[in-house]
Amino acid sequence: MIVLDYKDRRPLYEQVAERFKELIIRGVLPADTQMPSVRSQAIALSINPNTIQRAYSQLEQQGYIYTIKGRGSFVADTGQLLDQQKAGWREEFLRMAAEGYSLGITREEMNTLTAQAETMADIHLKSSGQETERGNKD
Repeated sequence: MIVLDYKDRRPLYEQVAERFKELIIRGVLPADTQMPSVRSQAIALSINPNTIQRAYSQLEQQGYIYTIKGRGSFVADTGQLLDQQKAGWREEFLRMAAEGYSLGITREEMNTLTAQAETMADIHLKSSGQETERGNKD
């Protein structure tokens, strides 16, 4: 389910947290699904359980999972969280686009950048094993 990149400069707990975020956002791990136990995930990835615990703590702080004492960690309903993140991203995108236009970036250049971004997103999805149709991403 999760593959770590030991050449990546980021700490392992950040990679674990990012991979789980992707699985949650894509719906592979739907709301209220129990997360793998810290111990089992550590064994599966051959890393220290404290690394998994730190990733889970980060995910909980960011609202992606919740913990029930004695039962484990579960995927949170991230619909509202994702809506807020998308709204923030759209706001930042519009700000950057307006700044680009003010610097003299043309509409054609913007279209080229959009095409490049789509290509990069497709490559990212394929490399993470999440090949989907473009229409299903949102």
